[in-house]
Amino acid sequence: MLAVFQPFVRLWQTSSLILQIFVGLLIGAVIGLVAPSTAVSLGLLGDLFVGGLKAVAPILVFILVCSAIANHQPGKKTSIRALLVLYGLGTVTAAVIALSASTLFPSELVLFVGDTSITPPSGIGGVLNTLIFNIVANPIDALLSANYIGILTWAVLLGLGLQKSSDTTKQSLSDLAEAITRVVRIVIAFAPIGILGLVAYSIATTGFEAMMNYAHLLAVLIGCMLVMALVVNPLIVFLVIGRNPYPMIFPTLLASGLPAFFTRSSAANIPVNMNLCKRYGLPEDTYAVSIPLGATVNMAGAAITITTLTLAATATLGIQVDFASALLLCVVAAVSACGASGVAGGSLLLIPLACSLFGIDNEISMQVVAIGFVISVLQDSLETALNSSTDVVYTTTACIMDDPSLYKNITEQ
Repeated sequence: MLAVFQPFVRLWQTSSLILQIFVGLLIGAVIGLVAPSTAVSLGLLGDLFVGGLKAVAPILVFILVCSAIANHQPGKKTSIRALLVLYGLGTVTAAVIALSASTLFPSELVLFVGDTSITPPSGIGGVLNTLIFNIVANPIDALLSANYIGILTWAVLLGLGLQKSSDTTKQSLSDLAEAITRVVRIVIAFAPIGILGLVAYSIATTGFEAMMNYAHLLAVLIGCMLVMALVVNPLIVFLVIGRNPYPMIFPTLLASGLPAFFTRSSAANIPVNMNLCKRYGLPEDTYAVSIPLGATVNMAGAAITITTLTLAATATLGIQVDFASALLLCVVAAVSACGASGVAGGSLLLIPLACSLFGIDNEISMQVVAIGFVISVLQDSLETALNSSTDVVYTTTACIMDDPSLYKNITEQ
């Protein structure tokens, strides 16, 4: 009897996470429609998945940021100053695009607020007050209460303090970062089951209202990413090199963005990007540094995701976001995006950090994270495709600044 199911088990084990999530979403939707009472019980699976995310997210942010800063080598010459400016400009611009789209087309989610008390900050003063007190929070308390701003602050300080530690200590910290990343992969491996429970419960209790909200949210996210890839990036390239950017943009989207769409990992796409840069004839000392760096800090797609989902949460809860607070959110989203984990859905785990700016309770912000996983079937794939292809676009742009003849070589391929 068990032999009958073995081919299906092998197929499931070899299939991608994106396909597994899609299957879980479909099964959950069907159960929610045909067996509402069962679907309500399956809501426990969603709760367990959200609980796992809540448990791992604070320690993930702390360890990854601390390790990255401790292992940084001060004074190392990489000739990528222009690239760092492009990476920063692109990520902040992406957050501003998401802010504009979310203001024009606000999304509302189905959140189970319960008795949680939310006190919205009164303008930029309230936001800064929250920010300052979260920064100086006790580090242990910050981890226990999921105060992500405090976690980020202490991770940076401890990372700076460990920069002059022994190589053995730094390697141990890197090993710890790798270990926590593996734990995150294990938690996210249960995403299909958790999403099955979340979707089933959602449809059984609210009908298709939640799914329609998800569709609207997904449309806003995809729209922002397409604008960034097809309008903003070409505009930045044109302003920097003064040439038609599209003969370079389209091949790069195809050669880099397409593999990244399916791998859903900027880190996994590093060899693809480096091979593409070699094919373009770019200097190896530049792309050998810029591509791995871009896979870590150049996160336009993550900035869009963090900003859009945070503003969807504020719109749902009736929190008014003034202009100054919105700009602060863009900066926080851009900085947070640079710390996004390299695993699938890594940017979603940083949403609570942005939500905390507006006094949104961790219980609620993690529900927003769970919704992010529901729509990640497309959102995370497009986010990774945007992030990874932009690494090559900006690297190529910086190299053309130094050697204009490269433009002809690249566009004639």
